[in-house]
This record gives sequence, structure tokens and C-alpha cells, in this order.
Amino acid sequence: MNPDLSNLSKSVARASCIILSCALSAAVLAAQPGVKQNGAITSISFPDAATQLARDPVDYVNAKPKTLPIASNFSPEIARAELIGLLSSVAVSGRQPGFSRGQEGDGRERPVYLGKPAPNADGGGVSPQEWGTSNLPFSTARADGYTGATNKTYPYRASGKLFFNEGSSTFVCTASLIGKGLVVTAAHCVSDFGKNTFHTNYRFVPGYKNGVAPYGNWTVKAVYVLAAYANGTDSCAQSGVICKDDVAVMALNSQAGKFPGTSTGFYSYGWDGYGFTSNNLTHVTQIGYPGCLDNGEVMERNDSQGSVSAANANNTLIGSLMCAGSSGGPWLVNFGRRPNLTGTTSGSDPQVNTVVGTTSWGSNSTAVKSQGAAPFLSTNIKSLVSGACAANPGTC
Repeated sequence: MNPDLSNLSKSVARASCIILSCALSAAVLAAQPGVKQNGAITSISFPDAATQLARDPVDYVNAKPKTLPIASNFSPEIARAELIGLLSSVAVSGRQPGFSRGQEGDGRERPVYLGKPAPNADGGGVSPQEWGTSNLPFSTARADGYTGATNKTYPYRASGKLFFNEGSSTFVCTASLIGKGLVVTAAHCVSDFGKNTFHTNYRFVPGYKNGVAPYGNWTVKAVYVLAAYANGTDSCAQSGVICKDDVAVMALNSQAGKFPGTSTGFYSYGWDGYGFTSNNLTHVTQIGYPGCLDNGEVMERNDSQGSVSAANANNTLIGSLMCAGSSGGPWLVNFGRRPNLTGTTSGSDPQVNTVVGTTSWGSNSTAVKSQGAAPFLSTNIKSLVSGACAANPGTC
């Protein structure tokens, strides 16, 4: 065959595939009510809170931890080599990280009892991921101390459980507030990668503990993800698992004109390397409700060094004992109540309680005990928040 004709044939075939893909994508978008695409963002809107609650099918007692995506091709050897390279690398100039400031809140409660979770012996089908063969030291423990609860104390109370339905079954992820009525979680907790579809009946419960919602139970008005994640064209080291844009933002419905963040407060969030050294190293506090720890009934905290892995779609890697149910939980830098400074000064990027990622995936071996988070970038988290705030200004 004439080479020019062969190349033309291939070009036509490629164009046909693209056109067909777009047509299928549009058909899928049209198939689920409320789904629309606006530029680089795909979103879904839901009926008002009263309508959602009237048909409330969420099973809070028997909810299962959302399975943590497992990176079957994750290599601790490559990650270790990358970490050694970062430690010995020359500082990179030209970083332009940014952040949006959080708020502590007034602490006023509006408790709701949702029911004590049923025993979940297998932790959602995924075993825990202490210091494993990835050699990333960490500490995982209950957020509560030996005396006193922390779920009603800022900054902990800005995190909570996220319930939602897939079909007729209820599942659980973790999420957190980054605005009065604005929630951040992982995209895989709200949407199926590459299918342009969303889960349903979302409920966000900040400060959740032992079946009690101390600051209320909140319905979701709209959910926002990057179109690249929704349609499956996102840049991923492993398709649908280790991706650049496994990030989602949710706008809540108000209750009596109020949002939960007024009481709980909300976190700052950063992008484009905020809280990371110029060598792409950081220290992360991870919050989550993993089903394999305390049956997912109480908030858990994990602290670990984090490092950016180029081999894993520039995701941040940490050591962690968390598992299914921790998906979407915040990864924060500068976590806790800031002390008064005397005779010293702040370090670089000092903004407290700043979310720089959410739990995206776990390693392919329980011996490795490592988890990853998609990077927070101006092209994902900042764009998603901008879109959500423009459509729902009262939430921000």
C-alpha cells in the first residue's frame, strides 16, 4: 500500500475513534441526571436537601469501607531509590506554591445519632498497609488521647466520614472541610474512573464518632472532579489507581442558612508544592476512618515523612497503617494548634492545618505499608474550588 494512503487511513481511524469516544462520553454524561461538563471540570448536581432526606436510603449501620485502590505495580525499590535521590538532589528554584487560609470555627454542636456501625471483621477486604518493607517510618494511632476526645476539637473536627451509595449498598470514605460548606475528598470516592458517572446519596458527617454526628449530617448539593479523571484520560502510572487528579470537591446544602464549617472550622489547602521542600520532601499528618482500625468507629491519625514519586505520577508517598475507609482523608502539613513563638521564627510555608493531598491508593503488599496521594495543583484543587465556589458562593 502507498505509505501516504496508509498514514491517511490511520489518521482517519484515529479521528473516528476520537469522535466515537466523544459521542460515547456525551451519551454517558446524558445518562445520569444532573451530570454536566464545563471545560476541564465534570460535575453532578442533586435535588434539594429535603428531597434527598425524604428518600434517605443511606445505611449508616451497615456501611462498608470503600475499598482502597491497590497499586499492583507499585515498587518499593523504585520509591526507595527515588527518596535517596531526593535527599541528595540540588534544590529546585522557581517554585510558586500557594495556599488558601482555613478557619477554626465556633465549636457549636448539633448532634445527630446515626447508629453504631455493625462489626466489620475484614476491614473492608483490605488489610492494613508501622514501618514496612518500604522503609518509610510512621506512627498510626487513634486521634483521641488516653483521656478526652478530639473529634470535637479543632483541627480534628474539620474531618469526618463520607457516606454514599453505589447501587443499593452504602460505603464509607473520609473527607474534610476546606470551606464553610466545601468538602475535599478523593475522586474515586465520588466517581468511577473513566465512566463519567458518579455515586449517589452522599452524606458528610464532620467529627463522626461511634455513630454520633456531633455537628450534624449534611447532604451534598454538587460534586466536582476533573473531566480527565471522569472520562479516563487522566495521566496515571496505573490506570484509575495512581493518577494525577484523584481529587474531588463537594458543595454542601445549608441547614437553616448555616454550613458545618461555621462550627467545626475548616482547613487551609495548598497547591503546587506548598509545604514541600525544594527537594519535594514534606511531613504529613493523615486523618482517616479505616475499617480495619477500631472498626471505623473513631478517627485515626497517622504521621509520616512524605516524598514525591516521579515514577508514580508525582503522587506523594507516606508510610501508613490505614486501609479501606481512609480513602479521601486529608494529608495535612503543619497540623495542630500553633504555639506562641518566643525567641524563634516560623519556617517556610508556615500556614497551619493545610491540606496538600487526600488518600488515593495503597501498596500492592501489606508488608510494604505505604500509601499515596495525588498532588494538589493549581490545575486540579484550585480549579475545582474555583468552579465550586462560583456556582455555590455561600459554601466558600
